[in-house]
Amino acid sequence: MKLYYSPGACSLSPHIALHESGLAFDAIAAPTKTHKLADGTDYYTINPLGYVPLLVLDDGRQLREGPVIVQYIADQVPAKQLAPANGTYARYKLQEWLNFIGTELHKGFSPMFTPGIPEEAKAIAKTRLNSRLQWVDGELARTPYLMGEHFTVADGYLFVVAGWGNHVGIDISTLPHLSAFMARVAVRPAVQAALRAEGLLK
Repeated sequence: MKLYYSPGACSLSPHIALHESGLAFDAIAAPTKTHKLADGTDYYTINPLGYVPLLVLDDGRQLREGPVIVQYIADQVPAKQLAPANGTYARYKLQEWLNFIGTELHKGFSPMFTPGIPEEAKAIAKTRLNSRLQWVDGELARTPYLMGEHFTVADGYLFVVAGWGNHVGIDISTLPHLSAFMARVAVRPAVQAALRAEGLLK
């Protein structure tokens, strides 16, 4: 498999999932600012949408959306318990978390990274994000991970997205349970490996 990623972007989530899975893969940098691969290839010729992540399977088929990609990865290695079994209530709860992170948190950060967005709009977005993160903090008061005692692909996604707060002035240090979660996930060997591979950890 090939994972196309941009350092620190949402593609870090499937990058973490792949390291957690133990599956063989190649990670290929496709920086979102230049859309040029290391060999000069125009990334748009590979993914016309131009964004990451993109997972290319061994047979050439492609998956583009992060929440879908991480579930695909998890389903290749069910013994790792990166996602509950398909068709179970727990699987729907995982999908609920992936959807929440994608729509309420991930997209909530978009105004902060978009050039030309008025500061007033950014302030509104920050207020909304803070309220959502406070809710997540409350949920994590009961369990070490989003789904309970086991790390899942939803945790990897939350770790990546919540970490963006450091770059846009959203302080989660006042949220004790989310802060503890971030520290807990950060020391996982697979997470460290993915961060190191993207040049985010020395």
